[in-house]
Amino acid sequence: MKIIILGAGQVGGTLAENLVGEKSDITLVDTNQDRLRELQDKFDLQVVFGHAAHPSVLREAGAHDADMLVAVTNSDETNMAACQIAYTLFNTPNKVARIRSEELLAEKEALFCNEAVPLDHLIAPEQLVTDYISRLIDYPGALQVMQFARGRVGLVAIKAYYGGPLVGNALSVLRDHMPDIETRVAAIFRQGRAIRPQGTTVIEADDEVFFVAASDHIRKVMAELQKLEKPYRRLMIVGGGNIGAALAKRLESQYSVKLIERNQRRAEQLAEMLNNTIVFCGDASDQELLSEENIEQVDVFIAVTNDDEANIMSAMLAKRMGAKKVMVLIQRGAYVELVQGGTIDIAISPQQATISALLTHVRRADIVNVYSLRRGAAEAIEAIAHGDSNTSKVVGRSIGELKLPPGTTIGAVVRGNEVIIAHDDTQIEQDDHVVMFLVDKKFIPEVERLFQPSPFFL
Repeated sequence: MKIIILGAGQVGGTLAENLVGEKSDITLVDTNQDRLRELQDKFDLQVVFGHAAHPSVLREAGAHDADMLVAVTNSDETNMAACQIAYTLFNTPNKVARIRSEELLAEKEALFCNEAVPLDHLIAPEQLVTDYISRLIDYPGALQVMQFARGRVGLVAIKAYYGGPLVGNALSVLRDHMPDIETRVAAIFRQGRAIRPQGTTVIEADDEVFFVAASDHIRKVMAELQKLEKPYRRLMIVGGGNIGAALAKRLESQYSVKLIERNQRRAEQLAEMLNNTIVFCGDASDQELLSEENIEQVDVFIAVTNDDEANIMSAMLAKRMGAKKVMVLIQRGAYVELVQGGTIDIAISPQQATISALLTHVRRADIVNVYSLRRGAAEAIEAIAHGDSNTSKVVGRSIGELKLPPGTTIGAVVRGNEVIIAHDDTQIEQDDHVVMFLVDKKFIPEVERLFQPSPFFL
């Protein structure tokens, strides 16, 4: 597949790295020559220096015969103009753009269509991060919560702690503990190393466990791996930008929410916009302010300003002063690895959320959901099975018969409204949604080929 990526920032560069490893033909466009040179030296890709929305630059990048254009520059307007030009001049068949502006997103139905701005897929990072944090609030104790099949199935990452009934026992005990609930452990990471889950595998404290279950059963499975946390009640959000405001608006009807914003004018706007959120103008790293607002009673402190250092320092202070859990938005990938698991309970990468959404649109086969995990090394995907027993390598076959790549686990099959937790004798039918976990994403091309029907397959 020939793909043009406009924008060589953190998202564009990371996406290029992901796709180059999958043998795609990648051309990267940017106005920063040093950044282009750095990426070209590191990866097998083509680069074009120039403005992403200029016809001559798109022509040089090969827009006339590209399969896809992905516009992820820092400018919404540039991304929109590039997609318009690619459509009008080059008839590029698939156009994906990152759009951040709340005003543009509010009018997306009217704006983003072939008659106006021709986008095939729109990526809204702030909305993705808001969804991500909301799911973590819904499931106290989870490190990650990924949803598939329109929310019917969840893949949950959780750390096993002493006190969890399953800790110190083999996975086979799960069925004894929960005879009426089906679940599948898709992967276990112990001290950073992947362990293939088998019935005889003993869960140890501090294991990072990924399990698949119907969404209604997630909390019951979590209770087997750690002492179940009480539902959150009091939240404190730091940062009144797009993410902080959207998060407060979504959560204020169910939780007691306080929001701290440094800018006086923005704080006043938020106070008018939000109905049940208490808004303060101040500095979240002010120890006196946190003390006055009873930080020791806060269940979750969520720092989502656009300043990594401010987020990290305020969260560390809040945790030291008694906040039960702290979540931090971090832009720099190196910081995520540095802070997670220490004082910071959960580090959230907007780039990783954006990459996951982008990969959903660039995968071959009919893949409708992708989550990039463990800093891009692993992936969870949802693929739809098409064809019949004569044209498909999966339809009409049981999971035990499939030649899955190493480290690949099928966790669940969703058939209509029915959630089927996968077993070796589970048969895949046409139009089933198949949820998989890959310990090593380098095997993605093999999974794609497995789910691509072919008239020549017998």
